[in-house]
Amino acid sequence: MKPLLAVSVVLCLSFYTVQAGHPEKNAEGFVTIFDGKDLSGIRTEGNWKIQEDGSLYLSPREGETDWTRYNHYIWLKEKYGDFTFDFEYKHGKGGNSGLYFRCSDTIDPTKSGFEVQIIDSTGKADAAMGHHDLGGIIKTKGASKNKSKAPGEWNRMTVTMKGNQLTVVLNGEIIQDFDLAAAKEKGKELPAEGYISIQDHGVPFWVRNLQVKRL
Repeated sequence: MKPLLAVSVVLCLSFYTVQAGHPEKNAEGFVTIFDGKDLSGIRTEGNWKIQEDGSLYLSPREGETDWTRYNHYIWLKEKYGDFTFDFEYKHGKGGNSGLYFRCSDTIDPTKSGFEVQIIDSTGKADAAMGHHDLGGIIKTKGASKNKSKAPGEWNRMTVTMKGNQLTVVLNGEIIQDFDLAAAKEKGKELPAEGYISIQDHGVPFWVRNLQVKRL
C-alpha cells in the first residue's frame, strides 16, 4: 500500500471510530436524567431502587414476571422529537427490557411508540439477529450485528432520532442506521415527537448514567 493511501485509510477508520462512539458524560448539550442519586428527572414507581453504586435497579415483586407486572417503566418527563439518548444497562441470564421512544402516550408504549429491544442474545450469530433480538427494532428490523456482552456486564447504548433517521450504537458500534418511517410496521404511525421510556419486563434489570440531548 502506498504511504499516502495508507494515511487516507487510517484517517477514514479513525473518523468512523469517532462517529460510531458514544458521547462523553456531560457532553455539550446533554442533560443528566439520572445521576445515581436524584430521581427528579424521571417518572417511575416503586420497583426501581437506587443502589449504593449509583445504579437504578428494577426488582420485580412477588407475582411479577414477563407480562404479568405493574408496568413500572422509567419515563422521561418531557416529550422529545429529535434527540440522542445515552445510557448504560445490565441484566442477568435471560434478561429482557427495551428502550421506547416517540411514544405518543404512556398508557400503552408498545402500541404507541417504537422499541429498541434489550434482551439476552448471548452467543447468537450476527446473521441470525432478528427484530426480537438485542438491538432489534420490534416488528421492523434486526440489528446488523450481535454486540451482546455476557450477562452481568454493563452495556452502553446510544439511540439517536433525527427526523426519520434512527441510529443505534451499542458497545461502540453502529448496529442500526436507517429511515424508520420507510421501514416501520405497516399501518403504524411515526409521531414527530413522543416520550422516552425504559421498560419494566418483570425481571431484574439495572441502568445508570442516563443522559439526553435535544437535536
